[in-house]
Amino acid sequence: SSPACTELEVVMLDWLGQMLALPEEFLARSGGEGGGVIQGTASEATLVALLGAKARITQRVKEEHPEWTDYEILSKLVGYSNKQAHSSVERAGLLGGVKLRSLQPGSDRRLNGEILREAMDEDIRNGLIPFYVVATLGTTSSCVFDDLDGIGNVCKSRNIWLHVDAAYAGSAFICPEYRYLMKGIEKADSFNFNPHKWLLVNFDCSAMWLKEPRWIVDAFNVDPLYLKHDQQGSAPDYRHWQIPLGRRFRALKLWFVLRLYGVENLQKHIRKQIALAHLFEKLCSSDERFEIFEKVTMGLVCFRLKGSNEINEELLRRINGRGKIHLVPSKIDDVYFLRLAICARMSEES
Repeated sequence: SSPACTELEVVMLDWLGQMLALPEEFLARSGGEGGGVIQGTASEATLVALLGAKARITQRVKEEHPEWTDYEILSKLVGYSNKQAHSSVERAGLLGGVKLRSLQPGSDRRLNGEILREAMDEDIRNGLIPFYVVATLGTTSSCVFDDLDGIGNVCKSRNIWLHVDAAYAGSAFICPEYRYLMKGIEKADSFNFNPHKWLLVNFDCSAMWLKEPRWIVDAFNVDPLYLKHDQQGSAPDYRHWQIPLGRRFRALKLWFVLRLYGVENLQKHIRKQIALAHLFEKLCSSDERFEIFEKVTMGLVCFRLKGSNEINEELLRRINGRGKIHLVPSKIDDVYFLRLAICARMSEES
């Protein structure tokens, strides 16, 4: 009943997709079936993709084994992600009623194709059916990038749904010099990032692109008479692309930000914040009391005082206690570290 909302959303996600240089088959303008949709959060996008993957594999398995019940198929499904993936990935498994495995990444904390292939082979031997993989570009704890290219090869060769979660770091892909981090994106089935995290758009605005939205539409579609309309099929029916039926006009705020700043100023904003992160990294490195915990790629600096976890916990308590700066810590393999995220629009060198 409000086609302007839909039309602007289709156009905005094509604009945004072009800014990131996403493969054409993710965009509505390609004339294929792909396209973008604005979800509320990345957690929602991960769940929506999982439900699409579940619908797709269920249909495929039923064709091969018509005698299997839905329950039998469901009990065999298994998905995968990096142990460092966001907790919402695990939550998507709980909500979707399927088993998700958190895989221990390599020594570089990245999930790669080799680790994934071994896990899948083991599960297949045990009678399970791999159906869904989440590759994280910019893990929550330390902003590490999974080996999307290698993971993509495994998923492609086995026809398994690959969802890419770039919630925070995805905004940086509007700068060509950071796109090497999304090498292999053409092998993904769905891709998501949050303009509300680092692209100056107010919460909530989580951009998701799908190559084959029909699987999600099929998984979600119930069409009672009171929801039918004369224009069915003429434009994407976004209520079938998401969990709630009702939607807000979120494309409008995306339009305002893109019109107000323009691509070039948004790129400047990202580059400036990454430069500030490197400045802070340099300040830490030149002080022998501190050490850098993870390579700085984006606007996140993971650092710690050399020594025990306890002194780092005490430092965090003192910093946050002052109420001037807010830091969020994390812990990987029992090492506690502090995280400085440069993300406020007004942050300056001083």
